[in-house]
Amino acid sequence: MQGSRAERLGESIRQEAIEIVEYELADERIGDVSVTGIKVSPDLRNATIFVNITGGKQEIDRSLSALRQAAGYVRYQLSLRLQLRRAPELFFQYDDTPKKAARIEELLREEAETGQQS
Repeated sequence: MQGSRAERLGESIRQEAIEIVEYELADERIGDVSVTGIKVSPDLRNATIFVNITGGKQEIDRSLSALRQAAGYVRYQLSLRLQLRRAPELFFQYDDTPKKAARIEELLREEAETGQQS
């Protein structure tokens, strides 16, 4: 039962975090950010928000720093919107899965082209 509660809370947090992070934060240091996932701890005290950030290493670092500074505001907004007595502590983490997937596709494409030329 506890796992399903964490999953439900995670989905609610994901939906609201998308709205807050992608559309409402007005910090110019935050670049093109998209929320890719949420992981809520079983005790519901911590939540990791996975984000994809467009740009180079500098833009990623700057955006992550700004998001981490805005974590308190995001947490407060989540507690209001989801009517939580205690919102989980939020941690932002860069999700490099899309970049890894693109690199794998590129390698597979190169391999297919090399295989056709033989």
